[in-house]
Amino acid sequence: MTQDVKEIFGSPGNPGSAPPAPAALAAKVRTLAPSMTRSMQRVAEAVASDPAGCAALTVTGLAELTGTSEATVVRTARLLGYPGYRDLRLALAGLAAQQQSGRAPAITTDIAVDDPIADVVAKLAYDEQQTLADTAAGLDTVQLAAAVTALATARRTDVYGIGASGLVAQDLTQKLLRIGLIAHAHSDPHLAVTNAVQLRAGDVAIAITHSGSTGDVIEPLRVAFEHGATTVAVTGRPDSPVTQYADHVLTTSTSRESELRPAAMSSRTSQLLVVDCLFVGVAQRTYESAAPALAASYEALAHRHRSAPRP
Repeated sequence: MTQDVKEIFGSPGNPGSAPPAPAALAAKVRTLAPSMTRSMQRVAEAVASDPAGCAALTVTGLAELTGTSEATVVRTARLLGYPGYRDLRLALAGLAAQQQSGRAPAITTDIAVDDPIADVVAKLAYDEQQTLADTAAGLDTVQLAAAVTALATARRTDVYGIGASGLVAQDLTQKLLRIGLIAHAHSDPHLAVTNAVQLRAGDVAIAITHSGSTGDVIEPLRVAFEHGATTVAVTGRPDSPVTQYADHVLTTSTSRESELRPAAMSSRTSQLLVVDCLFVGVAQRTYESAAPALAASYEALAHRHRSAPRP
């Protein structure tokens, strides 16, 4: 029996790794499609756009429909997290059943220059909701829990991000500071590297990069990794260069970019969700010290939120 035939009939994937639930399939396709080969993209796009139709096809039928080969179909299924094509077909059938149960049809989120503002609001709101749902569905909670544990016990945390990702880095560090932890955000690549040199075992370094290939973020993470710090990558590309220096990888949703909505906008939404998950997890682990620290920070700022006395 050839390797391709073994894969078609469902040889095991990674031990201990369960295939994605049907609800997570569409999210998985959206996240991984940009890093696939063009032939694999055709398979992924076909199963995402017509799960019911593809669920009825054999591996040969889907290969013919997409103009690819049986081996390409199987490789796509395995990249999406399924041991073989049979498992993918079962997930497609489940997804089709969910879609036929009365869920509202998808909204086309392309924004035209002449769209009324009400349509813009509806499309952006839907896209934000989809981005959050996709990120939640694809987030590896084992990796997330490990990152939370490292942060909760870290002597110091450095977070690297450039541009829109730099705003997310600042958001995370501000949250950690509010609960009494030592954290620094770095958007200047020179300062990031010079600070990374000082990290050691027991410290944490987090790189936030949608593309996973931003050199100014990868370099300080590499330095931190080489100096023994626990490293975390928050990225939309789980196979990108930044992950080779990450002990833990947290994958964000990869939304489709459009002319009026650059990738930085949608990527920031999913990154903020991951940051909030990290923060809440750390606050839970350190509750006895986090709660009074948070209360103290609220009290310190309370007078700034009160109305100024009238003369």
